[in-house]
Amino acid sequence: MVAKLLIKNGFVYDPLNGVDGEVMDIAIENGKIVEDVSGSDVKVIDASGMVVMPGGVDIHSHIAGSKVNSGRALRPEDHYGDYEPRRPGFRSGVGYTVPSTFTIGYRYVKMGYTTVFEPATPMLKQKHTIEELNDIPILDKASFPLVGDCWFVLEYLEEGKLKECAAYIAWLLKAIKGYALKIVNPGGLEAWGWGRNVEGLDDQIPGFSLTPRELVRGLCRVNKMLNLPHPIHVHANRLGRPGNYTTLIETMDCVRDLYEGDKPVIYLTHCQFNSYTGESWIDLGSGAAEVADYVNKHPHVLIDIGQVIFSEATTMTADGPFQFQLHLLTDNKWINADVEAESTAGIVPFRFRRKNYVHAVQWITGLELALSIKDPWRMFLTTDHPNAGPFTEYPRVIAWLISRRAREATIKRVNGRAIRRSILESLDREYSLYEIAVITRAGTAKALGLESKGHLGVGADADVAVYDINPRELDISRDYRRVRRAFRRAAYTIKAGEIVCVNGELVKNMEGSIYWVKPSISSDLEESVVSDIRRKFREYYTVEFENYLVGEEYLPRSVAIEVEGGV
Repeated sequence: MVAKLLIKNGFVYDPLNGVDGEVMDIAIENGKIVEDVSGSDVKVIDASGMVVMPGGVDIHSHIAGSKVNSGRALRPEDHYGDYEPRRPGFRSGVGYTVPSTFTIGYRYVKMGYTTVFEPATPMLKQKHTIEELNDIPILDKASFPLVGDCWFVLEYLEEGKLKECAAYIAWLLKAIKGYALKIVNPGGLEAWGWGRNVEGLDDQIPGFSLTPRELVRGLCRVNKMLNLPHPIHVHANRLGRPGNYTTLIETMDCVRDLYEGDKPVIYLTHCQFNSYTGESWIDLGSGAAEVADYVNKHPHVLIDIGQVIFSEATTMTADGPFQFQLHLLTDNKWINADVEAESTAGIVPFRFRRKNYVHAVQWITGLELALSIKDPWRMFLTTDHPNAGPFTEYPRVIAWLISRRAREATIKRVNGRAIRRSILESLDREYSLYEIAVITRAGTAKALGLESKGHLGVGADADVAVYDINPRELDISRDYRRVRRAFRRAAYTIKAGEIVCVNGELVKNMEGSIYWVKPSISSDLEESVVSDIRRKFREYYTVEFENYLVGEEYLPRSVAIEVEGGV
């Protein structure tokens, strides 16, 4: 164990502390950033001519759980030619779009990432998710339970029992060790149990006197009542459909009046898939300009882009009706699942092709969003791994964002009609390294309420990435290929003060932690709600209440975040 570490003379990008490329030293002791270290036992890393950033924090990546494991089984062809060899201290692994658990940890660390959140897990299958999160090495992790179409939530909100709904959510997060509230295609998952879907925010959810709008607003209020660290995490209705940008904006706007102070109240994920104009696939277009205009004017919203990569992908989502339509559209193999009283899921393999008009529009839409939203603290880099492409292609997205030349090189190979109908070529914005640090670590950590992550201030977790690029000698726009290579293979990745990666090669294995939140709930209200939950388990579920719970013994390395406030 390296107890003391000094990273010397690097160009430091630490946006949460306002540091923009200053030459500084970063001192580490016992897994934390400190003011200074001294003594003969200090290990020194000479970062002269290199970029130093906090370890990457990925806010939305499907890395664990039943759907991911099903995706691995569905796609044996995904495992060929892309593997991690076994060597002392490290496990072998396979997978391009759906890597095995060990491989996920290794590949993130090689890119300088140290924290990754799984954004969608059915509560009934959370034990599986926890087992896989435990299996992923080095990274710190967490998971978001799928509460949007859960019968408990639907019934409480239908009856106007907001306080009881908040108490249920508080109990749930503690009981299954979840981190944030995930809502997918609000109302549409319950409809899919009856072979149907919802078309918008004001449809009635089958079996309930409730609309998707009321569901989203109700859970937004619950989130505020409990003072949870992350806003409601929403996958909007009408995913992947022509003309759906209006539904996305309407979803953002439906909670605007709940915004107070400066804390965003809603997070819209993989917005590229929800930002299309047109009435059919023939006239599909990018609605990124309209979506970006709304986001620029309304500080209550955070988004990530879900950028398309022209490669193999494995689409997997709780949005069961969307996946069925994708299966019909592509005739690709398909997995469908219904999770009793809680959620649905679907998995369909896919490939995004440069010369395909629709795929090109999707690629364009993500970049137009990223380049048109002015505040990088409210727009984050994702590929919705593995839906729009694997997380290992983040360096490629970074190159597109920092360099107009990189975009032009790809534009030459993309469907011409899609390019001519877009505004992408007119967007000359190029992200700085400071902004890249925001959208890949500082901003995501802030959005998740992780006070010890995403920065290099004293007291922060000693999670650090060092990249072999010199911003004073390098034109990052012109030399984007070199930047892309550097972000693929970090010169150093340091996790909790330990050097785990050198020049893109793993040198040390270790365990990461699982984060979960522990909201406050009065004992009387908890007792009443748990009594109701037990009754409904007897009526609805095929499992016993006691077998549903995830005890702390399932999380040998966990961090419980105590939340002030509550009900």
